[in-house]
This record gives sequence, C-alpha cells and structure tokens, in this order.
Amino acid sequence: MVDSFRPYLFVSRYSLYTVFLFWILSEAKLQAAQAHQIWKSPSELTEQVATVNPESAEQYSKPLPYRLESTPILMAAPENFNPDLRLPPSLPEAPQQNSSPPSLPEAPQQNYSPPSLPEAPQQNSSPPKTSTEPKRPDAVLESIDTDYHYETDNFGQTNFFVEPTVQFRLRNGNKIFFKTGFDYFEQRGVESVTNFPLQVGWQGKIGEVTLQTAAGVDVFNRLPTALNLNVKVDAPISPPQVSASGRLRSLVVLSGNLEQGPYKSNARTLDNQITAWRFGPDLYWQIDRDTSLFSSLRLGNYNDGNSDVQSFSRLERKFGQFSLAANLFTLSYDRDLERTSGYFSPPDFLVYNGELAWEGNIANFLRCRFAANLGRQRLKGEFDNANTYQTRCTVKLSPSIEADLGYSFSNVRNQETGGSTYGGNSLTGQLRVKF
Repeated sequence: MVDSFRPYLFVSRYSLYTVFLFWILSEAKLQAAQAHQIWKSPSELTEQVATVNPESAEQYSKPLPYRLESTPILMAAPENFNPDLRLPPSLPEAPQQNSSPPSLPEAPQQNYSPPSLPEAPQQNSSPPKTSTEPKRPDAVLESIDTDYHYETDNFGQTNFFVEPTVQFRLRNGNKIFFKTGFDYFEQRGVESVTNFPLQVGWQGKIGEVTLQTAAGVDVFNRLPTALNLNVKVDAPISPPQVSASGRLRSLVVLSGNLEQGPYKSNARTLDNQITAWRFGPDLYWQIDRDTSLFSSLRLGNYNDGNSDVQSFSRLERKFGQFSLAANLFTLSYDRDLERTSGYFSPPDFLVYNGELAWEGNIANFLRCRFAANLGRQRLKGEFDNANTYQTRCTVKLSPSIEADLGYSFSNVRNQETGGSTYGGNSLTGQLRVKF
C-alpha cells in the first residue's frame, strides 16, 4: 500500500480520535498513510485504538505508537489502511464489578501546617522532629515500549525500524516521553540511508482536553539533520458510558493533529530531503458496545511544492470473537512527483474493502488475531483487486512484560507499478515493559 498508512508499532508510518488501529486495534491493512515517524503515539501514536476488555474491565491497547508517535498520522499512501496501526482515544478505566461507589477526590496533601509563633530557645532542647514519610519522586519510570517494523516489496525496497520509547509519569499526573531508535532504508538505484530519531514529548490534561506534544531531530548518516514536530489534541464530545461488566457503550471523541518532519517513505524520498507539514481532524465514535466508526482527514504540504488530501474511514461491528469491517481510503495529490521526489503521489487513488477477522485467546499467555481484507483499488481510473492478509499475536511473558508480533501481505499499491503486480510484506511488533 501507499507509504502513508504503515503499520503501527515498530514504526509503522502510521494518529476527530485515534483510529482503531490497535497497533498501537484491528489490523485491516487497507493501509492508508504513513505514520511510522509519529509517536505511538506512541501514535502512535505509534501508535493504538484502546479497547475495553469486557472480562477484565481493563484497557487493551497496543504500543503503537505513536509512539510519541502519532501515533500515528496519515503520511501519503494506503499503507496503513490498517486500523490496528492507529491509536484510539484514551478511554477511562472501566469500573470494577462489586466496586464501592466513587468517592470525592481527595485534596492534595501538602504536608503543610499553619505557622505558629516561634518559641524561646530552651537549653538542652532536643533536635526538631522530621517527617518519616518518604518524599514522592518528581518522576517515576512507567514503561518502556520498543516498536519494530520490517517491510519489503517485490520492487527492491526495504524499510527497517527499531524505536524504543521511555515513558515517565510526573508527580502531577502528566507524562513525558523520550524516544530514539535506528531506522534503515534501502532501495534499488539509491544509496542506503540510516536514520537515528531523537524526540522528547509531553502529555497532560487541560480540563477534559488531552494535549500531547513532541519535538526532536532526525539524524542521518549522510544527510543533513532535520527537525520534527507533533501536536495532538483530544476533546470528548460526549462523556463515555461504560456497562456494569466494563464494556464501553458510548463515546465520541474529536481530535486535531499537526505534524512536521522528514517524509520517511523510502530511501529515494529521504535522499531528496523531502519534508512535509500534515494536519487534520480525527473522529472516533463508539456507537454501541459492539459498533464503532473512525474517520480521519489529512491535508499535506511538501517542501517540493506538492500538496495532498487523504481520507480514511472504517466502520466495524463485533460478533463475539469475530468482527466485520468496511474500510475506505482516498488519496489525491496536486502533482505526480514520484519520478523526481520518489514518493507515491497519484492524482487519483481509491481503495475500498471488506474485512473479516477473528481475535481470541489461544492460551492464557497467548492472544492472536487473524484478518483478511478483500476489495478493489483504483489508480488513474483503472481498477484492480486489493487484498490484504494479516495475523498478529500478543504473548504475555510476565505480569509486566508483553510482546507483539504480526505479519501482513498486501497487493495495495505504494508506488505506480505499471502492468506489474505489486506485493508488499511487513513484519511488525512491539515489546512492552511496565514498571
């Protein structure tokens, strides 16, 4: 697929609200936008759409990304028509069954007592008493998430990413992130490019609005250093409603996204030092406990004078461990500069498909998801089949350590291949360590 919607974790290039994109939710690789250079969120971020586990009433989210990553964010191509590559809105923790009624929030403890008049010094007085309570640290290490992504196609292009993100929780509840990594880009006819991303991010709440920002630099082995920037704002339109069993029943979240940085599509695009500004809204709507809608719009401006408009929508319905989904991705560039700038930039590109997936526990420590997407793609007025097959498993190594591993194959274009058949493979995953 296009180099925009790359799988979440491990860089997926792949963040109205964060798509289901479980990596960083469902992995419908109708791939549609490059968000791998964004957080997963962190975005995601690098990324993930968070889903509420009805049995444990806990959020089940994926790395992503987003990644201070944006999670996720559409970056020009249907490579991530995969909802799993996006991070969904952060959902409030579901209430536990048989839990006691919520209590009023406690006032912050300041360890402060009213001042008193100083006493006259006494001879042989004992030293003043000191508090035995330990002082709360300013920052606590919360997690280390490492995303990895390896993708190849039958036209000699290889992209490889390893990006760890370290997250700290501050005393006031806000979070800070530190992200680095190693990225490698190889392509026929171009000298390979190595990238070392460095990024610092912050996440906090202002009333009901969640604000996430990140800024940093991308250091290359043979190219000039480039700056990167990500901003994401999440605002709930309607308050979340959770069932007694812990299932999310209703929620509407609107998100605004802004990002700037190198366009990490392939070695040729990086060699041409292409950068882009991308911005637009996301909408996440939990219609009922089993039905959800995600829609995203991105507008892009490139330093080579090009511009684009991308849209992605996904409607999903769950039936126990099975799910059905419909995906629609559109991409339109002002000019086709693939031969000069190196990135897929069609004036008219459309992908639509239907997805059938199964997800469930195979063992106490192993949870897997299998999905198949069947549909059509249109490029410059000509139609062709658009199929994607995906699998992803999560292994719980310990109460605090989880690992994801996924594989997908797709024939959705990420470049103009003429009469040749395009085929792309990707191996993605994430290692999560909580403290």
